[in-house]
Amino acid sequence: MKDPDSIPQVGELVRILNGRDKEQFACIIEILDERFIRIADGDKRKVDRAKRKNLQHVERMNIVVPEVKNSIVETGRVTNAKLRFAISTYIVGNLLKEGE
Repeated sequence: MKDPDSIPQVGELVRILNGRDKEQFACIIEILDERFIRIADGDKRKVDRAKRKNLQHVERMNIVVPEVKNSIVETGRVTNAKLRFAISTYIVGNLLKEGE
């Protein structure tokens, strides 16, 4: 049985490890199965053109953004502006904390 911490969640932030978007941050907007997710960042990768990504090609940040998660659960979608705000707020905030 898999560890519950290894299960990705909608609204979780990830850092992309492979591909054209390497070293960029995105948010999980859909879980396709145990291996694949769909991610978007609201800027270069919009919600309506979300990227299908293998879980092995992303580093999970263990940060679930409640605004994004609630929006997807309640309405089935999230706005690009909300994704941009979440990524900039949570990622920049955590990078500043690590730098102190």
